[in-house]
Amino acid sequence: FTLLLQARLDIMLASALSVWVPAALLALLLRRTRSLTLCLQFAWLLAIASMLVFFAIVSDPVAFWQAQIEGFRAALSAQGLHEQAALLDTDVSGIAEQMTMLTALFAWTLSVVGLVLGYRLHRQLPATGTRYGRFRDLNFGRVIALATALASVAAWLAGWVPLQNIAFVMFAMFWLQGLAIAHWSHGQGFLPTFGLVALYLLVPFLNVILLMGLAVTGYIDAWFGFRRLRTAK
Repeated sequence: FTLLLQARLDIMLASALSVWVPAALLALLLRRTRSLTLCLQFAWLLAIASMLVFFAIVSDPVAFWQAQIEGFRAALSAQGLHEQAALLDTDVSGIAEQMTMLTALFAWTLSVVGLVLGYRLHRQLPATGTRYGRFRDLNFGRVIALATALASVAAWLAGWVPLQNIAFVMFAMFWLQGLAIAHWSHGQGFLPTFGLVALYLLVPFLNVILLMGLAVTGYIDAWFGFRRLRTAK
């Protein structure tokens, strides 16, 4: 993509590193912990820690993202992509206010989905015999659920925008546990294959509604353990 835009070499390298460094670190962490769930819990904590560092370094996140958006729009215009640049003409400040949490959530999602898919492929290798747990059993646990609840209450009481951003991302990341429940339901025969496929197909069209629905499901499951209760019965 950066080659098509004829971007500078440093931008190309930064783009590549932003994808492959997290992928390598998570793969190493998975091998060290020998647990997919524990690795994803660490990834959850690292995402929140990264946001805290960002807010500690950047005093005005909105101004920071406005400058980034303006720079990206100028780059598109310079390449003759005026229609694409025009898409960024609408309410730059409004977009900039959401960029921190959207970037954090997107980066985390890209990394953990890549890890889960890579782990799935790794399990198909005939001679490895390496098993670090199943994705369908993923549970972030009550400690993380409690931390999310406390952050949400504190954000509501304090009205501090950075804390509100962090609390939103903490909750939204539970969408992955909601997806794990969908895979577990499919494995138990509660959700037909068509339903699981439809779930994936609907994500691009109802991304916000569907992801929030998965997040709610995953968050409630972290407290009450639907799968554990069903197995006990």
